[in-house]
Amino acid sequence: MMRLVTRLLALFALTLVAACGQNDAPAAKAQGGPALWQVQRGELNGWLFGTIHVLPKGLAWQTPAITEAMTASDRLVLEAADLQDEQKTLSLFEKMGRSAGLPPLERRVPDEEKTALVKAMADGGTNSQLLSGYESWAAAMLLSASSQQGLGVSQDDGVEPVLIEAFKKAGKPIGGLETVERQFAAFDTLPEAAQSRLLLQTIHEAKGMKALYDRILAAWGKGDMEAIAKEDQIGEQPDPMVEEAVLVARNRDWVKAIEPMQGHPFIAVGAGHLTGRENLIELLKAKGFTVTRVQ
Repeated sequence: MMRLVTRLLALFALTLVAACGQNDAPAAKAQGGPALWQVQRGELNGWLFGTIHVLPKGLAWQTPAITEAMTASDRLVLEAADLQDEQKTLSLFEKMGRSAGLPPLERRVPDEEKTALVKAMADGGTNSQLLSGYESWAAAMLLSASSQQGLGVSQDDGVEPVLIEAFKKAGKPIGGLETVERQFAAFDTLPEAAQSRLLLQTIHEAKGMKALYDRILAAWGKGDMEAIAKEDQIGEQPDPMVEEAVLVARNRDWVKAIEPMQGHPFIAVGAGHLTGRENLIELLKAKGFTVTRVQ
C-alpha cells in the first residue's frame, strides 16, 4: 500500500488542478522542457520548478536550463522533504486516514453511483472491504492511486528522486515547504460532505485517468502551463472547499515559508500549484517577488 499512498500524492493533486485550473495561469509560451522560473526579492535569488511526481521510466526531462539552475543553487526545497520517508508517510496516513465505526464505502455515495464505485474498485484491483475502514478522503486517495496502476508510471521515476539524488551528491541541504502531516491534514480536516464529494469525483475520473495523465504529461513536458490550466474545460469541477484546502490554502502557506528565504534555493513543487486560482506564482508576485520565466 505504501506505493499507492506515495504515488497518489502526486497525480491526485494534478487531477484536482486539472479540474479547477483557470485561464488566469501565468502567461508564458511553451519553450520545450518543463516550466522553470527565476524568483528574486531582496537577498533571495532562486528558482521555482514545476514537477510531476510520477513519471514513465526513462523519460528525459532534465534540460540544460534546469541543470544550470540546479548547479547554481545552494539547496533543494521540496513540498515536503519527509515524504521520502516511506515508513513515516505510511504511519501518518494510517493514523490520520482510519477511523472506527465508519459506514461501508457504498453507503457514502448516492445510490445511482454505487455501480460506478464497484467498477472503479474492481478495475483498480481493490474492494470495499479494504477501503471502508478509511475516511472518505483517504479512501478516495487509495482509489485514485489504484486507478493509476495501469498508467505505467512510478514515483521512483518521478522528478523528486532525481533532484534528491543530485543535491545529495553535491552535498547540498534538502528541505521542505511543509510536512507530510500538513499535506494529509488538508484532506483530513475537510467535513464529511466535502470528503464524500471528493470520493465521488474520484470515481468519475477513474475511467479517464490515463487520458488525463497523458494530456498533463504532454503539456508538462513542453512547459505549456496554459494547457494544464485549460483542463478545467475537460475535467469535473471540484468542490470549492476541497480546492481551497488542498491547493489554495497550501499555496498561501508556502508563500509564508518562502518569504524569509535568502540565498539561492531550487524550489520544486507540483506543477498544478503554479496555475489556477491563487497559484503560487501570482501569490509570490503579490508579495513583491519578481518571478521570471526562464524555460
